[in-house]
Amino acid sequence: MFERARKSLGFEKDNKFVARVLFLSFPTALVFITLAAFQLVDPLLAVISLACVVFFNIALLFPLTFELQQIKKYINSLSNGESFDEKAMTLSEKDAKDIVEAVNAMHHFWAQKADMLEAQTISDTAVLDSLPDPIMMIDRAGNILGANLAARSNFGKNILNKNVENLFNSNNFISAVKRVLEKESKAENLIFYVEKPVNQKLYAHIKQLPWLSKGKAIAVISVYDLTKSMKIEKMQSDFVANASHELRTPLSVISGFIETLRTSAKDDPEASEKFLAIIAEQTEYMSALIENLLSLSKIELNQDQHPDTKITVDDIVDEVAQAMSLKAKERNMNIKILRDENLPELTADRAQVKQMVQNLTDNAIKYGIDGSDITIRIRNCDKIPPSKSFKTANGSGIFISINNKGPKIAPEKMARLTERFYRMQEHKDLNIKGTGLGLSIAKHIIIRHQGNLTVNSNGYNGTTFTIYLPVEQEQI
Repeated sequence: MFERARKSLGFEKDNKFVARVLFLSFPTALVFITLAAFQLVDPLLAVISLACVVFFNIALLFPLTFELQQIKKYINSLSNGESFDEKAMTLSEKDAKDIVEAVNAMHHFWAQKADMLEAQTISDTAVLDSLPDPIMMIDRAGNILGANLAARSNFGKNILNKNVENLFNSNNFISAVKRVLEKESKAENLIFYVEKPVNQKLYAHIKQLPWLSKGKAIAVISVYDLTKSMKIEKMQSDFVANASHELRTPLSVISGFIETLRTSAKDDPEASEKFLAIIAEQTEYMSALIENLLSLSKIELNQDQHPDTKITVDDIVDEVAQAMSLKAKERNMNIKILRDENLPELTADRAQVKQMVQNLTDNAIKYGIDGSDITIRIRNCDKIPPSKSFKTANGSGIFISINNKGPKIAPEKMARLTERFYRMQEHKDLNIKGTGLGLSIAKHIIIRHQGNLTVNSNGYNGTTFTIYLPVEQEQI
């Protein structure tokens, strides 16, 4: 019965209500027992009086205990984040109401502070995640407590709680971090090199956090990848070196003929016409050379950025065939296209694929036999042939083969075809114009697309260049 009453009233099991009533009633009971013992009060009257006192104490303590129980439940629900109907509480005591109001005010104050802190944290996280360079916070032991999106993307999603010593295999970097953590230095700046996952040149800035900063983090590390800038610098120097070397010959030819036109051939119209034609030819060669060098530099610059657009190869081959048809007719050649049905779309750079197909088709026309056919085949393939020098994608793809009926290319020369400025002596002897960059451009486009380029040449079927392109790019 008492248990049901306790539950119905919402009292906790260990509420000490009875103990409080007995504690308050004990002095009165002691007085009545003493009076009854000395026969100063009738024992029955003493018992009745004590019962009245106990009842009075129960009536006095019950509302207070009941309200304290409600306040306790309310505070517990707030601390646990649970919902509690404040209006369901029945409070009659002014002090109890004041306590609830004070708790409400405190709860609202800290709720606002928590919301502000959460908003600030989200804002700070968003700002850090928007930065392109990795940033990490570490504790005194060198464990990573926080990392922005760039750090998680570059070094792994599970980077948190790892020790920074396991991040890079560089003694210089680890020593610099230790000097900052041990307060031997407030900040360290260094350039170091890592080999995995790829060869990289990195710049790190390691700095102590101010003592006012809260939390376990005591230092911040920011990392900048200098690999691309180093590659750009090398490409610039290569471009200048290649351009100056290759332009020296045509410029000297042009300079020599200009000098001749100014002196001995000044009044010779026939010689002037001939020399001007040579100058125009050399100028055209220099223009093509510079255009190809710029194209090659641009392709190398974006070689690590895999394309993400969908293209249809059929359209590209048709456009190239139409554009090159006039040049083929000048040599009595026909361009034939053979293709599979239901060719898939590729994830590729359309402009670069078209440039590659056009370069190879142009070569097929230049180095083929007059009156022969140029055959372009577009086929599905289950797998991209692997390469010994660069990564190829897994999965299915397509291949574009371009065949002409030109003379056989010797095996020792095929290995050099994609070298910059390499041209076979036979072609030079036949005065076939070219910069020697077309196949080098094709090779770098292939590397960017994780495909492959193969060459097959024999005496009865001519030479076939085959471009392999994957359907989808693999993220590295």
